[in-house]
Amino acid sequence: MALIDLYRRFKIPVFWTTLLIVYGLAIMPADRAPDLGAGDKVNHMAAFFVLTLLGRVAYRPVAAWRLATGLSLFGILIELTQAIPAVRRDASVWDWVADSAAILIALGAALIVERLRRR
Repeated sequence: MALIDLYRRFKIPVFWTTLLIVYGLAIMPADRAPDLGAGDKVNHMAAFFVLTLLGRVAYRPVAAWRLATGLSLFGILIELTQAIPAVRRDASVWDWVADSAAILIALGAALIVERLRRR
């Protein structure tokens, strides 16, 4: 089986697995969570940029605004979970803003590439 065939077959499970990993990392105690070394907002943006691209590929027939809304709500879920004291994380509306900005940037880039490929 060629690599591209594996990709086509597993693009949806790859998206959902990545989403679960991002959630797990987001609720992991801050002192144990990996860091890209560029700050918390960069970590958020990187995670949601990748999730958006994977989601767009996995669910191309779904309207872009639906994917953006779903991922943005996922960002809110992360922040609500981080607000639970037992999780030992800090919730921030600015983290959600970073998530949403990354979603819009990634989705915009994906839509531009899709239009260029159609030509």
